[in-house]
Amino acid sequence: MNATPSTVPSAPGTGRRPAGRLGLRRNLLRPDRSDQADRVTFIELFFDLIFVFALTQLSNHLYENQSWQGAAESVVLVLVLWWIWVHTTWVTNVLDPARLPVRGVVIGLSLIGLVVSVSIFESFGDRGLIFAVAYVTLQLGRTAFMALALARHDPALFRAFVRIFVWLAVAGLFWILGGLLPADYRLLLWASALGIEFVSASLGFPVPGLGRATPGNGELSGPHIAERSALFVIIALGESFLVTGFAFVDQDVSVPGVLGLLLAFVSGAAMWWLYFDHGEHAGSKALTEAANPGRLARLAYTYVHALIIAGVVLTSVGDKEILAHPDGPVTFSTAVAITGGPLLYLLGLALFRFLVAGEVLVSHLSGIAVLLLALPLASALPPLAVGAAGAFVLATVACWDTIVRVRNGTAEEKAG
Repeated sequence: MNATPSTVPSAPGTGRRPAGRLGLRRNLLRPDRSDQADRVTFIELFFDLIFVFALTQLSNHLYENQSWQGAAESVVLVLVLWWIWVHTTWVTNVLDPARLPVRGVVIGLSLIGLVVSVSIFESFGDRGLIFAVAYVTLQLGRTAFMALALARHDPALFRAFVRIFVWLAVAGLFWILGGLLPADYRLLLWASALGIEFVSASLGFPVPGLGRATPGNGELSGPHIAERSALFVIIALGESFLVTGFAFVDQDVSVPGVLGLLLAFVSGAAMWWLYFDHGEHAGSKALTEAANPGRLARLAYTYVHALIIAGVVLTSVGDKEILAHPDGPVTFSTAVAITGGPLLYLLGLALFRFLVAGEVLVSHLSGIAVLLLALPLASALPPLAVGAAGAFVLATVACWDTIVRVRNGTAEEKAG
């Protein structure tokens, strides 16, 4: 979970002693120094499947609500989805997903996640309360299970999850109240709830009598966090192809439509290349070698990766807009959708590379600058041309990165 790096004891094995009768007797922690310690399990991939549908619903919501309020609502929704996924990823980083109780809980979380997913499109409409109740149930239920699983086996982590539960319960009041009140008040209340969760996490979940968390390394598996995050990027890219593919098959075959589909593929392939040719290995290596992997994982993977995922989702919205109106007028919202996705993606990657490798990449900054310049000029071009410009920038930056890597003598297996 986002705050788990902050709450893991600073020394391996801290607090590994019985903590009374509360909690599960069976030790469900991931085994240390074994093949199972870092690997991603199939049950985690099963949980990820829920997010393929969730991200398509998020894209549909943003596409149908291209306004300032719609954009704000979509920001809340993308952070909710990312928060759910990150929290559960940190849980399976600490607990062993191969154990039957953990596996059962992940399946249960997947079911509740499915309820969240089917409510996303109408979350600011008729399904607001369903969405809020499902989200709060998922957050509190998972945190309560973690506390019970750790009570006898890691008192320090147990106290951390008790603190987390308290703050999530406070935020839950705002989620439920927002679901009950009219939609005009919902955005403010839900944004406040997210603010409570994010701010409390950054402060270490302080609770009177229980103190607050301090950054540590403890049981953190860096390779597991890096691989899980990379797999979610793949899921987001797959969602973008789904959205574009459905939009294409729903219309008659035409030259602009084929060109729009081709541009969507070029953008998706370039985004994959930018992350996996260079960045993914750099992040995994940095986590393995970091003196404080907990802090690095919290910044680079919990926060910055939200920008990367948001960039992929917004790009899929822009691709759908291009297919729907390839020669139509470009409004400001259309220009933001088409150019904003690649811009957010490059910004997220630039921050990620700076955090994990201390590098300021000229290629990424140049791409961001070109896209920022293209935004006010986009109204003079049709959507297809604006999309072509975005795809060209992504492809150019990807080629630029690879040329630099090859010239530096970095082999493919050591990229980054």
